Amino acid sequence: MTTGRRLPDFPWDSLADHAAKARTHPGGVVDLSIGTPVDPVPDLVREALASVSDEPGYPTTHGTPALREAVVGSMARRYGVDGLDPAAVLPTIGSKELVAWLPTLLDLGPGDVVAIPALAYPTYEVGARLAGATPVRLADGEPAPAGTRLVWLNSPSNPTGRVQSAAALAQAVADARAVGAVVASDECYLALSWTATPVSVLRPEVSGGSPDGVLAVHSLSKSSSLAGYRAGFVTGDPALVASLLEVRKHAGMIVPRPVQAAMAAALSDDAHVAAQRSRYEARRAVLLPALEAAGFTVDHSEAGLYLWSTRGESAWDTVAWLADRGVLVAPGTFYGPTGDRHVRIALTASDERVAAAVDRLTA
Repeated sequence: MTTGRRLPDFPWDSLADHAAKARTHPGGVVDLSIGTPVDPVPDLVREALASVSDEPGYPTTHGTPALREAVVGSMARRYGVDGLDPAAVLPTIGSKELVAWLPTLLDLGPGDVVAIPALAYPTYEVGARLAGATPVRLADGEPAPAGTRLVWLNSPSNPTGRVQSAAALAQAVADARAVGAVVASDECYLALSWTATPVSVLRPEVSGGSPDGVLAVHSLSKSSSLAGYRAGFVTGDPALVASLLEVRKHAGMIVPRPVQAAMAAALSDDAHVAAQRSRYEARRAVLLPALEAAGFTVDHSEAGLYLWSTRGESAWDTVAWLADRGVLVAPGTFYGPTGDRHVRIALTASDERVAAAVDRLTA
């Protein structure tokens, strides 16, 4: 069986007809389906990118010492994670490639289980299938079954925006360790909190004071508007990071040198992160009440870039209802069977487009 036949259909392709319908609206489409940044890349990041654009040599897979020190500093300042070893930091080509390839990099295969949330970023399942492992969806608080080699955590959640408490995350880590599984925590929305404060899996109250068997996966796409740069990193257990590094050196999975410089600049500056968070907060403040006024219920959504919304009907019926109004959203079924009555509505549109969506919802 070819790799492609092991994978599910690419979910976004199924939105094509609804996207075409939304584009026919006289005021143009408001695309709230994909969480792609629309705001400018900070000047300090662009300047750092350009500053090393004339370096012709190969970059290092491990990243520059300046980049790894910047990660350590940012994790301490922003999230209260102290004492990280710079050697246990590894830059990645965005976070999606690491999510997709982590089971393979960890040498998982047939007979191994990868546990993912019941509602989850689709690439968790894709990564398991690429490795030939078996993905298993777990309800909140459900322990990983025997045979599990990797457990994905995601708080704040994509798609729901749900924030898990430190105690809940600590229990999930303990359960994973009990069956000998690695814990990978996807923390790319950690900087975007609204009504609850998320915590990193590397905080001592979650990890038990030890990073053993634990990885934290981060992206600069959301917090620094760097989706186009493909800028991410993984950190945590030094032995696991060293193992990932060795495989990635052989495979040529290297972040370009200019992007490494841009990442170091972005991770060393918190002001632009706060400014970007304020932009998303302002869009949320107008879009959420407009949805509620239009008869939606918004569940969870305590953090992150999405409003997990329902009209009490099939997700695809809601997608069609919004497409008729020129607004494109993602059906909850993209994220798991239990999302069949919700849609995911992104905050990643310009102020003008968000205002257009509000007008259409409240007309």
